[in-house]
Amino acid sequence: MKNADRKSLIVFPILVLIGILFALAGSQGGGLVGGMPLFALSVGLAFLIQWIVFIPAFMYQTEKYFDLTGSLTYISVTLIAVIFSPGVDARSILLAVLVVIWAVRLGTFLFTRIKKAGKDDRFDELKPSFFRFLNVWTIQGLWVTFTMAAALVAITTANHKQLDLFAIFGLLVWVIGFSIEVAADFQKSRFSADPANKGKFIQTGLWSRSRHPNYFGEIVLWLGVAIIAIPVLQGWQWVAMISPVFVTLLLTRVSGVPLLEAKADKKWGGQEDYETYKKNTPVLIPRL
Repeated sequence: MKNADRKSLIVFPILVLIGILFALAGSQGGGLVGGMPLFALSVGLAFLIQWIVFIPAFMYQTEKYFDLTGSLTYISVTLIAVIFSPGVDARSILLAVLVVIWAVRLGTFLFTRIKKAGKDDRFDELKPSFFRFLNVWTIQGLWVTFTMAAALVAITTANHKQLDLFAIFGLLVWVIGFSIEVAADFQKSRFSADPANKGKFIQTGLWSRSRHPNYFGEIVLWLGVAIIAIPVLQGWQWVAMISPVFVTLLLTRVSGVPLLEAKADKKWGGQEDYETYKKNTPVLIPRL
């Protein structure tokens, strides 16, 4: 067994343990289904879906359905939580609708993109290794859990409250973030589809204001979700506020901005127009 495989074998139970501890914390004050915490069952479902789809993905050595599975997990977990939650209220419905709208839009966008590209080279070294590839899917289960934690706690909690200023303000923040993300993705897709732009980098529209406006929009929309959930959080449920923090750290420190910045530097680094664009355009927060 290779060293990387040994490390992956050790990492797997750690990821699962983190998921279990998080599920227990978020279950405090939550509804029960058959004597089991609904929040914990929802987290378990998020992981189970990943592991089921991993099997054919590993057998056929494909990552084409990775992003789509992530989006379907958001939708499935949200709907299950709403269906089995005791006393579903307007706040729960609002949060569920926002999560599903985002997941459908992003899942469709990412699946269409990978179908056109044919592959995602991030997985080239991971696919042949059972445990390394399994960990990628397990991490996606954890990613889904952390990202939608605030919404999931608010949906499954037994502490319901009527819609208030938090809901109104949170919805406004979500709409702003969602609009920015959708507009940025549309602008980049249209730019990339134009043969005249082959080999060029986008620096128009929202991309003239930020080098990663789509990521900024995603961070803002999950902040909106967290704001809506705040009034019903209690005790250990406050762990759910990790949602916008996790999304921010993930996109700015791990898999989003760092990878794309490195890729862009490798492709266009040294070109005068790119260096000028990079110098004058913020990495994330749009320049007004």
